[in-house]
Amino acid sequence: MGRQNLTPEVLLNAYAAGVFPMAESRDDPEVFWVDPRRRGIFPLDNFHISRSLRRRILKEEYSIRTNTDFAGVLCGCAERDETWINDIIFDLYTQLHRAGFAQSLEVWQDGALSGGVYGVTLGGAFFGESMFSRRTDASKIALAYLVDRLRQGGFSLFDTQFLTPHLKSLGAIEISRAEYHMLLNRALHQTADFNAPATPDAQLLVQRNTQTS
Repeated sequence: MGRQNLTPEVLLNAYAAGVFPMAESRDDPEVFWVDPRRRGIFPLDNFHISRSLRRRILKEEYSIRTNTDFAGVLCGCAERDETWINDIIFDLYTQLHRAGFAQSLEVWQDGALSGGVYGVTLGGAFFGESMFSRRTDASKIALAYLVDRLRQGGFSLFDTQFLTPHLKSLGAIEISRAEYHMLLNRALHQTADFNAPATPDAQLLVQRNTQTS
């Protein structure tokens, strides 16, 4: 599908139907729709913080921000050698962000963006798109704070699209397409707010995660 046929409204309708867009490469002039037979999700009460990650979080050598540099997070996610984020996707998600439907959670260290994650919010569903890390564990730290924010904001579904070994080690699981659509339908009828929760300090983050996992 080319740029002229893909609008933010079409994209939101696609998410509500359980499909999402990808491109073959950065230079691909088109995108295609993906509807995996098996879907990756993060149960919001099952995020796994390892001992080493816990120590790094508690050092608080970083600051957490939301939606202060969405374009920077997109660029960070697209800067790897192989990426599915082409110009069409970059422009579309930027438009979704301006409309309030795409969010970024950012990890800043020494005044620089060192990692982050971005995704789409619709009802009580968060559709995680991509993440990146320029410093050790920055993307894991971003996910830890993201999961906490989704819990506190009233979300019920964190869609990771696919299950990777990295996500599995942090507590993500894989479910069938039918089960995913059941969870999605429930989430779409809920009300949640990504921006309402305050960012907790590291001690509270770890404490709340221990209580729920």
